[in-house]
Amino acid sequence: MPSPTLIVGAPCWIDLYSSDTEKASAFYGELFGWTAQPAQEEFGGYFVYTKDGKAVAGCMHNDGSMGLPDAWGIHLMTDDVDRAAEATAKHGGSVEMGPMDVAENGRSVMIKDPGGSVLGAWQPNQQKGFELTGEAGAPAWFELHTGEYDKTVDFYREVFGWDTHPMSDTPEFRYTTLGEGDNALAGIMDDADEPSGWNVYFDVADVDAALERVTELGGKIVRPAEETPYGRLATAADPTGTVFRLVADNS
Repeated sequence: MPSPTLIVGAPCWIDLYSSDTEKASAFYGELFGWTAQPAQEEFGGYFVYTKDGKAVAGCMHNDGSMGLPDAWGIHLMTDDVDRAAEATAKHGGSVEMGPMDVAENGRSVMIKDPGGSVLGAWQPNQQKGFELTGEAGAPAWFELHTGEYDKTVDFYREVFGWDTHPMSDTPEFRYTTLGEGDNALAGIMDDADEPSGWNVYFDVADVDAALERVTELGGKIVRPAEETPYGRLATAADPTGTVFRLVADNS
């Protein structure tokens, strides 16, 4: 099984903020083969999804009190949460929550980048991050769409130490990656047409078959499957409307 690349600056965890965690668990369980672990009451009912016994994501109930929609979120690894929080304020972002210790698991802060996208920074202790990526049913790619492209690329370079590489820099398509080529770990796209935010791609063996299953399970197709130089891609939503993306490498 592929091992995740858990390095400072790179995505190390994803979690789902859902208004119906039972429905979400049934959906992702059928679609990706996930198993929901028991809720951790000491952490507000937060629980972990596993696939083949390996942690792939977390989930937290969205009770509406924060005024936030259901969404997938990502966390980037840092070796110093407090320094990341200080750097966030210096480089056009804001601290939304924390920094704070999460028991013996690690230390966390929630921040907002210059384009308005919210994400977490995670300084691991006992819990390092996800244990499975890059295979069917696991997260495969992490992509930020932003209307503040230049400021945002600079932000991730300065706050998280990203080794940035422009993959494309034409007026029609501006895209920068963390790392280069096959070693890239995440991307930033210049996109003023969609709301700014992080997007999670999940690997599937067959995108078209997965989309059929999405609709059977009560989800929706947001963007039909299409062939691209980066694999066959599609965008879907789970039964509460949480958007996620699918990718199959057909090379």
